[in-house]
Amino acid sequence: AENEACQRLMSVPGYGPIVSSAFYGWLGSGQQFRCGRDVAAALGLVPKQYSTGGKTVLGSISKRGDRHLRALLVHGARAVARYAKERDDRLSRWVCSLIERRGYNKAVVALANKLARIGWAVVARGQAYQAVPA
Repeated sequence: AENEACQRLMSVPGYGPIVSSAFYGWLGSGQQFRCGRDVAAALGLVPKQYSTGGKTVLGSISKRGDRHLRALLVHGARAVARYAKERDDRLSRWVCSLIERRGYNKAVVALANKLARIGWAVVARGQAYQAVPA
C-alpha cells in the first residue's frame, strides 16, 4: 500500500494488492526487459513458436516461468473477463469479442498476457493506467 509502483499497478484492471505486490517483487524496475512481450514470455504467457523458412507456427502456451505469478495474473484476468460485458471500455470490448471468437479460457489467458504487458508499461514508464473509452 505504501509503494508508489504498486499503487500504479492497482489502477490496472485485474491487479489487486496481492497481484501488484507479487508482480512488482518479481519485475523490479522493469528495465531488464526490452518490451512487454519479453515480460509475458518470461512468465510463460505466450505461445511456443516454431519457425522455419519464413513460416511461423504458433503452438500452445509455453507455461514456463513463475507458476505462482502466472496463476495470479490468470485469476485477475478471469475476474476482468467475468464483468467485461457490463463495461464499455476498449479492453472490455476486446475481451468480449475474443471470448466469442476463441472461447472463454483462451481469452482469459490472452487477457493475462495483455495485463502482464500493461503492468510492465506501468512500472517501467512510471505512469498510471488510464482506461481508453470505446
